[in-house]
Amino acid sequence: MKIKLSAVAMLATIVSGSVQAAALTDAEATFLDQIVTASVVLEQRCGGYEVDGAGSVRLGARLLGGPDAAMAMIDAYAAAIKARDGESYDPGKFRPEVSEAASKTFGRVRTDLIRNPKRACADYGDASVDRGLLRRY
Repeated sequence: MKIKLSAVAMLATIVSGSVQAAALTDAEATFLDQIVTASVVLEQRCGGYEVDGAGSVRLGARLLGGPDAAMAMIDAYAAAIKARDGESYDPGKFRPEVSEAASKTFGRVRTDLIRNPKRACADYGDASVDRGLLRRY
């Protein structure tokens, strides 16, 4: 009976943790999708683009209600990258739902960039410039 109770308690803990961590707001999901897309453009070395940090925070502030919320999402994405790469990160900034969503977007955009780099770099890079996440150099 103890084993059964322990298993049920552990399962309840896992399920409740998953439920708590499962929800990104629509605004968070939109901003995350956009910052991940811009980061993949840079990671794949699409020529002529660089980060526009102030523009990224402005966009996030507009979508999420303020610069603190924007920075929190940027920090959560940074923590997700570090966790995926096996680097140390601030566990207080790590959000599993951010990591999961970012991974899906990263895979989708990176696949497009590998399959058709010229077209995808222009499409994703220009869209990121238009949003204020990247700038041309």
